[in-house]
Amino acid sequence: MISFALENAAKREGYALVCGVDEAGRGPLAGPVFAAACILPESFEPEGLNDSKKLSEKKREALYEKLTHSGAIWAVGTASVQEIDQINILNAAFLAMKRAVDALPVTPDLLLVDGNRSPNTGLLERTVVKGDSLSYSIAAASILAKVSRDRYMLALAEQYPQYAFEQHKGYGTKLHYERIKQYGISEVHRRSFLKNLAEK
Repeated sequence: MISFALENAAKREGYALVCGVDEAGRGPLAGPVFAAACILPESFEPEGLNDSKKLSEKKREALYEKLTHSGAIWAVGTASVQEIDQINILNAAFLAMKRAVDALPVTPDLLLVDGNRSPNTGLLERTVVKGDSLSYSIAAASILAKVSRDRYMLALAEQYPQYAFEQHKGYGTKLHYERIKQYGISEVHRRSFLKNLAEK
């Protein structure tokens, strides 16, 4: 169950600045991978806060506005399509996480990272499997990353209207595959995800 239990336990151990870290966009065929790092203020009221995948787009947007006006300390990092193709999506997600943490105006004492693999940011890290369903800080990071990426994909939709990114945000839907077959692979697509199509 989602709570501040992990954060509170860490604070009892002496870690004052506990930061949640999560990524968004590992699975899509197009666009960068995004990550966010978030330190929630003790006064934050977490009502409605949950794993971004369990929330509607409208709820995510509302929580994004709440988080960004709450006094939370947060930052977003990305890794490009070219970096994804060069170093693979897992390493690119870790790079985005490191960039998000590095962009924070303060240095966290402890990172709570969603998943079971450490991004090796150089700071003290604890991985938390299904962390976005257990930790409010990780859930906050998941929302910040997801909404930031969705907004980026909406901007890409204006530049590349033929791919209908506004509908699928780059994920491998039937419509997206149809548009790729019709218009080809663009510079914003992850070629390493589309090897079979790229070789045709």
